[in-house]
Amino acid sequence: MTEQQVYIRFPEDTDAVELTAMYKRNREFFEEHSPDVPDEFYTEEYQRDRILKYKEDRAADDRYDFLVCHKADNRIIGTVSLSFVVRGPLQSSMIGYSLDKEYNGKGYMTEAVKQVVRYAFEELKFHRITGEASPGNPGSIRVLENAGFHREGIAQRNVKIKGVWEDHQILAILNPSDLI
Repeated sequence: MTEQQVYIRFPEDTDAVELTAMYKRNREFFEEHSPDVPDEFYTEEYQRDRILKYKEDRAADDRYDFLVCHKADNRIIGTVSLSFVVRGPLQSSMIGYSLDKEYNGKGYMTEAVKQVVRYAFEELKFHRITGEASPGNPGSIRVLENAGFHREGIAQRNVKIKGVWEDHQILAILNPSDLI
């Protein structure tokens, strides 16, 4: 087993400055495959408000947001979220993530996704987690597959990016403890 290079944690108020800087640095890169966000998204105030909202969402069991930090220097290098939490008979959520372009291709996001999935299954007791990625973003699909997700199909024209409805590959992973 290789030593982990990244760790996940919940965001704190003090992270707004560093998080804003990461988003600004990667704005063009992230916008290639992500839904549009308002210009205010790239401000510290907006990120601080989001962090407060994350805490409320977590307390309400509606959404769970994590920072991905590089172990060597504790720098924030990405985010992972579990959104669209559904309890009751479904016990499911959707995973989403972003990684600083400088750290792409090193396995860091796969590692972070595995950590979040483990938390989701062991702590939150989810049965199923889905993820979506643009077929034009094979690296993102690879992250999910390397984290144990399986392909389920294509959702046609389901996400609007830069004004265009785009197809997305749907992938999912099931809690292994539910498969016994």
